[in-house]
Amino acid sequence: MLEEVERWLARRSWSVADRPLERILAAKRGTKVSVVLPALNEEATVGTIVSVIRRELMTEAVPLVDELVVVDSGSTDRTAEVAAAAGARVVARDAILPRIPAVPGKGEVLWRSLMVTSGDVICFVDADLKDFSADFVTGIVGPLLTDPDVDLVKAMYDRPLGDEPGQGGRVTELVARPLLNLHWPQLAGFVQPLGGEYAARRSLLERLPFPVGYGVELGLLVDALHTVGLDALAQVDVGVRKHRHQDGRALGRMAAAIYRTAQLRLSRGHLVRPRLTQFERGEEGFTPRTYEVDTEERPPMAEVAEYAERRRVA
Repeated sequence: MLEEVERWLARRSWSVADRPLERILAAKRGTKVSVVLPALNEEATVGTIVSVIRRELMTEAVPLVDELVVVDSGSTDRTAEVAAAAGARVVARDAILPRIPAVPGKGEVLWRSLMVTSGDVICFVDADLKDFSADFVTGIVGPLLTDPDVDLVKAMYDRPLGDEPGQGGRVTELVARPLLNLHWPQLAGFVQPLGGEYAARRSLLERLPFPVGYGVELGLLVDALHTVGLDALAQVDVGVRKHRHQDGRALGRMAAAIYRTAQLRLSRGHLVRPRLTQFERGEEGFTPRTYEVDTEERPPMAEVAEYAERRRVA
């Protein structure tokens, strides 16, 4: 590990307990905080997450979160209904920036969320978390409110796989961590580089391109490093993250998208065959299934005319 990273770990890695809620609230002053939950068929968990945030962080006594938005990415279940009943403002992905046809992908939803939120600090939280704690929000928002030199904060946590502690995050260990250590060693200190819980200043996010799919977390992290430098990035230990796990084939597609995102940032060159073939056993043996790899990226939001106009009149 680089000496620079060792110093960064000592300087920019914290625990949620390092910043009591009272200190965070005192530092908030006029800063507006938005929490965004990207959601696709998460009716089983999204309501609980919204309820916890509203009950613990959006009260007269604890006014930490000013805005709570669920961006529904085309759910076919009751995600939107459950989220709204729990107290979130629900916005359909396709209703945001209708001039630009939406494509499937988490990064697409996060990018569009900048258009329908007004916070100076934006906190992203995945909508499939189980046993959700408000620490996931206070932990990553806290440094942005108390330290003006910090621009982006990632959550770090243990990721169990079933009953096995520390066995989650398979794509992180097999793909993202090797890529970062080999090509962006300054980012080798991040415990959960692909984690979906992170907060950042709008002034940074609006300057970054967003990969539309699974590569969004790696892309944002790498681009933030080059935009604001390592010392403006941080991480906070928030405990344990439990969520719905995907099967091996889905993880393979995720890995391909992440590799593609890294490749673009390494060379900005052309990928000859941006597809991934996987195999499923059927009655007659193994059947190939080929999937397109996410290759599209959205431009920095600051370059979108509608966003610039909205910011001008705000």
